[in-house]
Amino acid sequence: MNINPYLTFPGTCEEAMNFYKECFNSEITGMHYFENSPMQVSESDKKKVMHASVKIGDGHLMASDAGPDHPLTIGSNISISVNMDDTDIMHTVFNKLGAGGMITFPIQDTFWGAKFGMLTDKFGINWMFNSEHKK
Repeated sequence: MNINPYLTFPGTCEEAMNFYKECFNSEITGMHYFENSPMQVSESDKKKVMHASVKIGDGHLMASDAGPDHPLTIGSNISISVNMDDTDIMHTVFNKLGAGGMITFPIQDTFWGAKFGMLTDKFGINWMFNSEHKK
């Protein structure tokens, strides 16, 4: 299991990730755009970043632009991303964290080949869970 910060931007994700890459003398390990996903997005959202990652030390700083159905609120534009191998444990932790909070995206299979879910816990902290399907 590993935990990484996940930032959300109002359309400036690519610029921000390039900035962080330079600041940490690091590398971008992924930059994926909404236009390359099966999601239906407006023409103005196609060039926005759906997911990006910069390797910093042993971890990753991950980010995206706010999606078309998820307006950005400054102050709540950071989530904690939990990546797990064991989906049973993932469901257990997800359900415990979601108790008294709000599940915003139930754990389900995704087009990128993982189980994924999102929630806001009872303290207002945003969490994202991801488990890559075993190959």
